[in-house]
Amino acid sequence: MHVKKFGGSSVADAEKIRQTVAIIRQSSSEPVSVVLSAMKGVTNYLVDAAEMASRGDQNYKKNIEAIKEKHLNCLDELFGAKKPEGLQEGIENLLLDLSEILHGVELVRECSLKSMDLIMSFGERLNCRQVAAYMNTIDVPSVYIDSREIVKTDSTHGKGNVNFERTYREIQSRIKKDGSVTPVICGFIASDDTGRTTTLGRNGSDYTASIIGAALDADRVEIWTDVDGVLTADPRVVPNAFVIPQLSIQEAMELSFFGAEVIHPYTLVPTTDKDIPVYIKNTLNPSAEGTVITKHYTKKERAITGIASIDDLCLINIEGGGMMGMPGMASQIFSSLADAGVNIIMITQASSEHSISILCRREEVDRAKDKLKESLKPAIESRKIQNIEVVKELIIIAVIGENMIGQVGLTGKLFSAIGEANVNILAIAQGSSERNISFVIEQKDKEKALNAVHKKFIG
Repeated sequence: MHVKKFGGSSVADAEKIRQTVAIIRQSSSEPVSVVLSAMKGVTNYLVDAAEMASRGDQNYKKNIEAIKEKHLNCLDELFGAKKPEGLQEGIENLLLDLSEILHGVELVRECSLKSMDLIMSFGERLNCRQVAAYMNTIDVPSVYIDSREIVKTDSTHGKGNVNFERTYREIQSRIKKDGSVTPVICGFIASDDTGRTTTLGRNGSDYTASIIGAALDADRVEIWTDVDGVLTADPRVVPNAFVIPQLSIQEAMELSFFGAEVIHPYTLVPTTDKDIPVYIKNTLNPSAEGTVITKHYTKKERAITGIASIDDLCLINIEGGGMMGMPGMASQIFSSLADAGVNIIMITQASSEHSISILCRREEVDRAKDKLKESLKPAIESRKIQNIEVVKELIIIAVIGENMIGQVGLTGKLFSAIGEANVNILAIAQGSSERNISFVIEQKDKEKALNAVHKKFIG
């Protein structure tokens, strides 16, 4: 069994859908399960429509029309006058349901996470119906499967937590492994115990594919996208970046967390449990080898495998002579940020205990600072904490690689390269695994720093 997932760029229009189905047909010698995202741009239309409706802005109706036009044009190009009976009617009925839901959002002037999950589910449901129908017309026996029937989560809307035991049971009961029919499965969406629609988070279709693969003990999971594989760096910033042929699970998870958008961070959890290799392939260039991610690491010549970064960050510096030797101070800070719903990306603390620095996203920094001032008010008033300072417009760069482990002098060479590029480092962190060295710099120095490190260590 092979599981193939195709992202929005791979099913953007009728021509791309034909290319995608041609790739699926090439695997006719073995059973295949297909996981699809919405057509490119449709999820954004849906989110924008929900937000407009919640404000009472009737322009959301234009988004519905744009989605309708996109799908009906696709049907015309795929089938011409020979559309399968009931297909267009089914598409139009789904869009009518969407219109009624958005009208309800408009009336109450509110779009809860529960409603947003339901609204966002329409993109995958529309696309999978038309692709499954097209495959059947060209003698690729297929069946449309609404993943809400087989992927089960808790009731956390926006990013549901998967009930793996029940999900695997449902998948195994619905999907045949004999290759007699190809299931076309909605990515990204799921449901809770009551049948309410949930989602796995944006870009969660990769996760769906991994879950399907693990449930069926697949030989491989393939993530088809619009790039040739995982690259050594962002090619928009580092022109010399190139495809990494093989990654360990740990390297891939580090890269995905630090902004390598080719793969979703959760994707590798189910496949790792079952020791299933994950391939990153390009729909527009199917002959390219791509990147394979495996549990078993193959030693590379280079010390550093890849470089990734996260933009639009802020550093919160908490300083005070009274913090030294105060048990529970760090715990109080982290509890406060958790209560405020702030995700901490990096933490550094001087051994003198005089300061703690916390890195978070720009959109969370004001909330974080206000909560810290509130919870640390007694320490501030008693002058145990003298200052809570925010530094904005920063990025974090992560240098990642299995070969970094035990490499004497690597850190010195890394920071020498940064210094030679005339870039100032504000904070540094390294995990005990030695696979990752992260450092914080100003946003304006991003291009200089990334190219300097890439040239020095990767070429």
